[in-house]
Amino acid sequence: MTSSDRFIAEMIEHGVLKFGDFTLKSGRRSPYFFNLGAIDDGGGLAALGSAYAAALVASGLAPDVLFGPAYKGIPIAVATAVALQQQHGVNVGVAFNRKEAKQHGEGGALIGRALSGRVVIVDDVMTAGTAVTEAAGLVTDAGARLAGVLVALDREEAVAPGETAVTRMAAALGIPVLAIAALRDVIRFLDSHGGYAESLALIRAYQMEHCVA
Repeated sequence: MTSSDRFIAEMIEHGVLKFGDFTLKSGRRSPYFFNLGAIDDGGGLAALGSAYAAALVASGLAPDVLFGPAYKGIPIAVATAVALQQQHGVNVGVAFNRKEAKQHGEGGALIGRALSGRVVIVDDVMTAGTAVTEAAGLVTDAGARLAGVLVALDREEAVAPGETAVTRMAAALGIPVLAIAALRDVIRFLDSHGGYAESLALIRAYQMEHCVA
């Protein structure tokens, strides 16, 4: 089983990847839905952190700090840092932002390790890329080097002819934007496992209509 297959299986098990009829934030109807917010226990967070950590090590990005955009990026960054330390012997800092800057106490919009050195942003699924764009600005404004972005799933949906949100973001920021799995990996996984024939047909049709091949 490949690392992406293992990740997809775990996300199905934890209710993150679901199949059916869903209306996305954009208003588009989709035969599948991916929501890391469904992870609500230690086992799920451990699986998530392990997958992100393995992908980071394989990428060679070697961050000094992981930045998790509020809100879904926060548990991702924490779980990934724990897995990097426990499974790979790599100790990295963790930082995240508040949606609104705190006006009392220590104040400011950032929490955790100061942004310095090589910073990798970790998030769930990139659609418009708004959260990542904002996070990238915080990283560069702090004087740190933005080394890359890692998301869980690349939906591979076209935002322009031949261009996805991931490829557009990579070009705009001039850095690697990576995903643990892509829609093509989900299709391959469903095709190699029984019981998904109806969902597989719908997702393939969705891919043909909305995604970059």
